[in-house]
Amino acid sequence: MQIDILNTVGDVVASQELDETVWGIEPNIPVMHQALLRQQANARLGTHDTKTRAEVRGGGRKPWRQKGTGRARQGSTRAPQWAGGGVVFGPHPRKYTQAMPRQMRVLAIRSALSAKFQDERMTVVQGLSEIEPKTKAMKTIIEKLPESRSVLIVIPEKSEVVDRAASNLPNVRTILASYVNVRDVLKYERLVVTPEAIAKIEELWALPEEKRTPSAFKQARLAAASADAEKEA
Repeated sequence: MQIDILNTVGDVVASQELDETVWGIEPNIPVMHQALLRQQANARLGTHDTKTRAEVRGGGRKPWRQKGTGRARQGSTRAPQWAGGGVVFGPHPRKYTQAMPRQMRVLAIRSALSAKFQDERMTVVQGLSEIEPKTKAMKTIIEKLPESRSVLIVIPEKSEVVDRAASNLPNVRTILASYVNVRDVLKYERLVVTPEAIAKIEELWALPEEKRTPSAFKQARLAAASADAEKEA
């Protein structure tokens, strides 16, 4: 798997090899959806709170006698049906955090990145750290890319030049390669990555070499299965 590398002018200057275990897998849509819901849930503070009738102020005296007035019986002016009364079944502080196995989280990241590459919504640009730290410079680079409603720029390390150039552009965000997540990858239409950021992403999310080759037990099992198939044929 290879992808073209563009310079800041928009010309193809080289190509880069991509790791198939990160950029070339079949996207798992259900796992990506679950990871997205988990990330959004974990971002909630859960500090919302409403007062029950035991917590609101006032209402200690019975508003009128039980019988003889012709009105409905009432025990407190802070009951839920009264204005200023307590809230029934209202929200209270709680945690929204969700757990997810690590292998599923890794699969979700790989699926999101592979989907971007397969949909041709990923562009590799080199030399971003060498431009002027001005909004006009970054806008010129983005205008030379295929038209997109939003852009996520992934850089390998903190760069004040890139941050200052992209901070004022609408629908453009800069993120470090080590912070790549499912929500941002899916939210922004185009992924703009530097060659160094690709290396960082693959270092974090690529399948280890020892897991890419089948084990001796698996090789023996496959060999036995193929031998049985030949005998039946």
